[in-house]
Amino acid sequence: MLGFSKYFRKPPELVAAIDLGSNSFHMIVARITDGQLQIIDRMKEMVRLGAGLQENKTLTDEAQSRALVCLQRFGQRLRSMPEGSVRAVGTNTLRQAHTEGGFLVLAEQALGHPIEIIAGREEARLVYLGVSHGLAASDERRLVVDIGGGSTELIIGDGFEPIQRESLHMGCVSMSRAYFGDGSITNKNMDRARLASRLEVRPVEVGYRNIGWQTAVGSSGTIRSIRDVVQTAGWSDQGITLKSMQQLRDSLLKAGSLKGLKLEGLSDERKPVFPGGFAVLFGVFEALGIEQMSVSDEALREGLLYDLMGRIRHDDIRGRSVTAFSSRCGLDTKHAARVESTALQLLKEVEKPWGLSHEEIGDMLSWAARLHETGLVVSHSLYQKHGAYLLEHSDLSGFSGPEQRILAALVRGHRRKFPRAIFDALPEPCDSSASKLCIVLRLAVLFHRSRDDSLLPLIRAEAGKTSLNILFPEGWLEAHPLTQAELEREAMYIKSADVKLRFG
Repeated sequence: MLGFSKYFRKPPELVAAIDLGSNSFHMIVARITDGQLQIIDRMKEMVRLGAGLQENKTLTDEAQSRALVCLQRFGQRLRSMPEGSVRAVGTNTLRQAHTEGGFLVLAEQALGHPIEIIAGREEARLVYLGVSHGLAASDERRLVVDIGGGSTELIIGDGFEPIQRESLHMGCVSMSRAYFGDGSITNKNMDRARLASRLEVRPVEVGYRNIGWQTAVGSSGTIRSIRDVVQTAGWSDQGITLKSMQQLRDSLLKAGSLKGLKLEGLSDERKPVFPGGFAVLFGVFEALGIEQMSVSDEALREGLLYDLMGRIRHDDIRGRSVTAFSSRCGLDTKHAARVESTALQLLKEVEKPWGLSHEEIGDMLSWAARLHETGLVVSHSLYQKHGAYLLEHSDLSGFSGPEQRILAALVRGHRRKFPRAIFDALPEPCDSSASKLCIVLRLAVLFHRSRDDSLLPLIRAEAGKTSLNILFPEGWLEAHPLTQAELEREAMYIKSADVKLRFG
């Protein structure tokens, strides 16, 4: 079930990451020792979720069953771990599948922890984070290629920072289904698959070549399997070369079919999706002019762990994303800071009676306050709606899709009529928490309507389950009739949030 992560007064000793991919599910558990990650457990199962994605974007019963059984096994290992110490993410297949209210709820129950569905470019960021931490420190610019079951991520980065990232709609499962579904491996279907890969890379090819890189690194099961095959055959001494890819292509065509495919270094479980994965990588090699690629054993799941460590240490990429987005939109940062400060002060007054004590709730309020005027970059008219749309649909590094929906709902509801239906549509228990958080933001915005630097008086707030009483110093409201009039109107607006506002 989706919820806000708990605040760790003491950092957890164990953390875990689960990657719910289109081909396989991976889990790693690590111990945090002196600020470093020590992997202590790994689990992997070939679930082939992508193979169960139907044309109507629903998952077959068989695919759902395989996934739930796997998640139950993972859940047994993670059951004792506290909320917030586990990050589980779904990638391409779950991005496409219609899972609301059905499979995703069952999956979270089986795992015992929330599952986030992340966007393709966020997946690319996390892949790069994992791969870069597994490489020796270097000044070289890197190209990282990660081939999953349904998507392929291309990232160029310096050090630990990605500078260009894309997620392409092709992977070992989807390509194998489309071009090798009958089990045959012919020159014709291999060429068609390779050209499909080239076409998918084509929109980003020139941009990536112009940026350039010194070394290329591959990650994921597909690329590791190709490395194992070409090195076992003696076609490459280090990593994967273009020449070894050409030799592997000849061997695939010579086999003629999956049944006839016998390559040392290739496991039986990888074999059904190997031709499609090979075609993806061969197309990437040709499109980007790659001659040699080293291979990393780190990938998305390791990136998840490093990202989680950043959150635990209060070095959260999401805060930096908010700052960058605010800068791009040219927002009034001084005004936003005033609203943020007042909102956080009000939150302290109401957090216990309204059950808003988790630290990430304060973070979400802070980010919403800093971005509440985002829509002004489009138009002043109904700018809260424009802002909500931008925040829900933009690429915000570190944010999951549900987190962006919450952030967008807060911005959408910060002024004018209270959009009760938008909050009701959020998953439990976020609907109620976000609704009350929005009331706090609305009041903070209201108190700074004049947009000047004058200090507010000491304002106290007393909250009940369905009530909020705002207390001002004696005589202050009478001296500020515009604020009093706005509070009277605000009391009418937030009735639809089932909260009765009093003030005096």
